[in-house]
Amino acid sequence: MLSVLAVVVSLALLMFLAYRGVTVLLLAPLMAALAVVLSGDARWLLPLYTDTFMSALGGYVLQYLPLFLLGALFGRLMADSGAASTLARWIVRTLGERNAILTVVLACALLTYGGVSLFVVAFAIYPIARNLFEAADIPKRLVPATIALGAFTFTMTALPGSPAIQNAIPIPYFGTNGFAAPGLGLLAAAIMLGGGLFWLLRRAAAARAAGEGYGQHAEDEEGGDAPTPAQAAAEAARHAGIPLVLALLPLVLVIGVNALFTYWVFPALDLSFMAERFPALEPQRVTGLWSLIIALLLACTTLVLVRLGHWHDLKHTLNQGVFGFMLPLFNTASEVGYGAVIASLAGFALIRDAVLRVSDNPLVSEAIAMNVLAGITGSSSGGLSIALQTLGEDYLRMAEAANISPALLHRVAVMAAGGMDTLPHCGAIITLLSICKLNHRQSYGDIAAVTMLFPLPALVLVIALGTAFGSF
Repeated sequence: MLSVLAVVVSLALLMFLAYRGVTVLLLAPLMAALAVVLSGDARWLLPLYTDTFMSALGGYVLQYLPLFLLGALFGRLMADSGAASTLARWIVRTLGERNAILTVVLACALLTYGGVSLFVVAFAIYPIARNLFEAADIPKRLVPATIALGAFTFTMTALPGSPAIQNAIPIPYFGTNGFAAPGLGLLAAAIMLGGGLFWLLRRAAAARAAGEGYGQHAEDEEGGDAPTPAQAAAEAARHAGIPLVLALLPLVLVIGVNALFTYWVFPALDLSFMAERFPALEPQRVTGLWSLIIALLLACTTLVLVRLGHWHDLKHTLNQGVFGFMLPLFNTASEVGYGAVIASLAGFALIRDAVLRVSDNPLVSEAIAMNVLAGITGSSSGGLSIALQTLGEDYLRMAEAANISPALLHRVAVMAAGGMDTLPHCGAIITLLSICKLNHRQSYGDIAAVTMLFPLPALVLVIALGTAFGSF
């Protein structure tokens, strides 16, 4: 019982201090150490750090570093090439300013489903969203929720083939690919999108009826230091944009090439020769990752080539894109290391058994575990990684016994991790509010509605349909 209390105290402090802004790079090892000490296992503290925490952290980095690196690089190339701006302006022209909310949601969805990092999307879309909302006289406090709906929900967890890291994490555990359970994913995406838009449009209508408009926001007028000539030139290039066809091409490549290698190229190849040099390698468990790596690499290369001669400073863009992947990767890897230490404690075994006994249906048990861990860590990728690191084999075994497809396990796991991850201490939410120059009191309620109120019922429906009809 003492070990269970140690786990609970450690997790509670991790959540509280993360909400207060303390970096998880420091919190994860410290809170892991606290759990070890409180559980009475202090003599194992140093070996648990060097052999358990660091091994799990290193293993995660080795496995997912290419995806984080290429994803961050692709996002930077899309922004600095002007492609992101071109796509956003095209959607604005197509839908018009009167449909400001729908315009911003679809712009965010298009970019994130095409492989652009959600943080890059937030930075790129916010100025456009602010202008649209001001022109339509919609309260600015709804901007963060609108961006969150397009970037943090259905494109991240439900749409088949999404290049989001969350959609890639279950692949090596379940031997699946990014297109797992496509029909169920599309149905869930429709519920999230439709429900979120319904909420935001009703909130905007209520504000209009109450006489509330965009509002006065002096902080929008606050300026920082004057940009350098290089920064000004790069900003001008971003706003200049590129032809629409060239802006769309990289996004099409990310999804199309991923599907091509997932469904046709790798299945048609005889990969048995790899056993000679890599006897422990199971190709079916990693070809999904390989497909996504190839797609992102090809999209990045295409972006560089189609803009040759037009880059203001290609070396700077490449460097900034590569530097941008390190913090998200090591934040998540640190959470995985923390989870590995917690999983080694006696108290976690009791918690794990309790979760596994919640339901005979592994989909229900999995959904609860993912939601709880994502909520505690404030990170969908972190919670998903911790849960699969400790429970992935159990769920796969339970699913095989119940004749449940691993593809269904994959989709439920990803969607569940995107349910309670947006609690107030979520780093992505804190960053989004900072970008929009708003606070939790002004905007968090609507963010919570679009990122939890509708994704959770969509998850329940997917579990019900999957249980009744299997994966489709």
